[in-house]
Amino acid sequence: MSHTAHIPSHRKPRRSASKVVLRSGVAGGVLSTIAVAGAAGPANAEPVTTQTIEMPTLTSGLVGDFTRSAEATQRVANSLDLRAQQDAAAATAAKTAKKAKAEAERKAEAAAKKKAEEARAKAAAERASRAAERTTLSAPSSSNSGSSSGSVVSTSSKTTSGATGSAASVLAFAQAQLGDAYIMGSTGPNAWDCSALVQAAYRQIGVDLPRVSQDQSTAGTQVSLSNLQPGDILYWGGAGSAYHTAIYAGGGEFIGAQNPSSGVVKKSLDWDPPSGAVRVL
Repeated sequence: MSHTAHIPSHRKPRRSASKVVLRSGVAGGVLSTIAVAGAAGPANAEPVTTQTIEMPTLTSGLVGDFTRSAEATQRVANSLDLRAQQDAAAATAAKTAKKAKAEAERKAEAAAKKKAEEARAKAAAERASRAAERTTLSAPSSSNSGSSSGSVVSTSSKTTSGATGSAASVLAFAQAQLGDAYIMGSTGPNAWDCSALVQAAYRQIGVDLPRVSQDQSTAGTQVSLSNLQPGDILYWGGAGSAYHTAIYAGGGEFIGAQNPSSGVVKKSLDWDPPSGAVRVL
């Protein structure tokens, strides 16, 4: 072999410039793609990490606070429930009381109405009875006219006790009211108080007397109880301060509206002796 013979070289052949440029372009493109992909992500993106959150520990103080709060809430609820029950009970009681009151008033009204009707019926019956008695006394008998006439005169004399004229009219009215009720403040026709009966009896003959006993006891001339005449006004108490009046009927008797238990009666002076008398006829 010649010293000048060509000995092959072990070096890699030099790349051409075009290949180097090509490879550099490929690498640059890859790097650019990676850079663009990174830029497309969230600007503030952070790595995702796993974190464990610890719950606060319930201490005995917190437990006590929760318990007290629950108890307070329960007490408020119980109080509201109790108040609601009390309100409902009060409303029910008021409704029941109103109903009971209305029922009591209805019964009282019915009882009063019934009592008034009974009183009117009784008064009517008594007036009818008195009218029948007066008719019987005044009617002469068809037989034995002599004795019957004497009997009628005798009975009539006892009834009017010798009263004549105006006094007889006053007493006739008063006697017609015998059996009527006594009610304070009543002025007839079926119930009277004492001075109302006296006033009404004298009104029959045109004499206008005062309404109350005190004034009636001074309405005429004072007369002695030993010198009474039929038609005189009797009074109990002092003259000017009398608390009761009646009419002297003659024969030691008087007619008057006595009291709620007696009503209008005809009684002896001894039964209730008067204090004084006045004469207006």
